[in-house]
Parts: sequence; structure tokens; C-alpha cells
Amino acid sequence: MPQYCPKCGTQLLVGAKFCSRCGETVEQQTMQPIFTPQPATQPSVQQQTPPQQTPPPAPMPQQPMTQPQQTQPYGASSLWYQSFYRIRKKTLTVGNKYWLENQSGAILGFCKQKLFKLKEDIRIYTDENMSQELFRIKQEQIMDVWGKFAVIDSATNTKLGYVKRNIISAFVKDTWEIYTTSDQLVGKVVESSTGLALARKFMPGGALVPEKMHLEMDGQILAEINQEFKIVGDIWEMNCQMVPPNFDRRVLLACILLMGMIERKHK
Repeated sequence: MPQYCPKCGTQLLVGAKFCSRCGETVEQQTMQPIFTPQPATQPSVQQQTPPQQTPPPAPMPQQPMTQPQQTQPYGASSLWYQSFYRIRKKTLTVGNKYWLENQSGAILGFCKQKLFKLKEDIRIYTDENMSQELFRIKQEQIMDVWGKFAVIDSATNTKLGYVKRNIISAFVKDTWEIYTTSDQLVGKVVESSTGLALARKFMPGGALVPEKMHLEMDGQILAEINQEFKIVGDIWEMNCQMVPPNFDRRVLLACILLMGMIERKHK
């Protein structure tokens, strides 16, 4: 690149220390590059090559989930934790015989009242062959007019609870009390209508008036137990959908069977 005298502007010779025209001393100018190299830059984020990623391991095949089975107390089957039952008396037969049915009419059990017993001992079997016993209702005291009855699981010989007739209720509304195995009162099966109760007891032909009852527990009505009108035979239906799911319905079924078999003797 040519250089010029700073005093007179004459172009200087290459390497000259003095101006050839005016004799001005000339200092050599350092040549500056016109391009300053920039430090190497890293590629932008978009230009960077993404690191190699290890693919995640393939998920293990899952086993189908199964719902845990509800464990019922006393080893009882789910037969005795349903929301509806029907008890139907067998007609044209000697003695009291009843079928226990579910809502669709399938037979769950069969019972036959033994005759000439000092203490009632009602056995419920799977069918009329009476080869397999499901549970029984056994009177505790001989001298008790109305009796206290234990409901017992036959497979384990475990008591499920007690039922007892309230003697005072014989004059107004029929009432059966339900106790735990530790003699704690937990509920009552009571006639729903005082008027119908009095009509059944004191009016001529009142025995034909069907009973309408309900289960009370903790001051709440949790089940309805209704008798159908029939000249011959006896049919009871129990809707117990609101009863606690862990409450064994055989205690309630025992109440109905006792109303059909025992209570009729005292009327």
C-alpha cells in the first residue's frame, strides 16, 4: 500500500526515511490488515448435531389386573350378602317347609322345621335332599316362652348373631331384636304400620292381613320385609340393599323364618 509525506503529501518511495521533495523525516507506518480474523465460533444451537439418545427400554407387558375378592366373615359365601331374598312356604306338606330364593327365583336353600322339639332347632340345607347343611337357628333356653335364637354357620360352627322376640310387642306391633354374638343390640325388625298390626291381632280374619315390616339400625330404616297376601302358603320378600355390606343376611332370614314358623303358634 503506498505511503505519502505527512507534510507535503508527496508519494514516498518504498522504504524511504525522508521525503524526496521536502526532506521531511518519515516514520514507517505499520501496515494494518483490512480483515481481522474473528475467533472461531461454535455452531448455533440449531446447527449443533444433537447427541445420540439411547431409546428407552420397551415397556414390560402388563398382566391383566384382577379385582381383589371381598373376604366375607365366617367363611360364608356371597349367597348371604345379596340385596334381595324371598322365602316361600311349601304347600300341601306336613310341617313347615320353606325355600330360600334370590330375586330371580333360584333356590339358595331349603329348611324343614322339626316336630315335637323342646327347643327349636331349624336347619337350612342346600336343597330338599338335606345332604349339606348351610346354617341353623337354635333356641338357647327351653323356659323362655318366646326364646332367644342363635344363628350358626354350619361349616364353621360359628355364631353369627342372635334374634329374639320382644314380648311386649305381642300387644301392638311385632318386633324382633337383633343382637351380636356379644349380646349387643344392633337392630330391630318392626312392623311398619300400627293400624295394620292391630287389625291383624284383634279383628276377625285379621290373620289374613299381610305383615309389612322393616329393619331399623342406628335409627335408620335399612331394609323392607313384606309378606304377600295368600290364602294358602306363605311368601316373604326382603329388600336389604341398604344393609351394611358386611352384615350377614342369614340373621335377617332367621327372623323371617321364625315369624313364619314360630310366631304363628302364639296367635
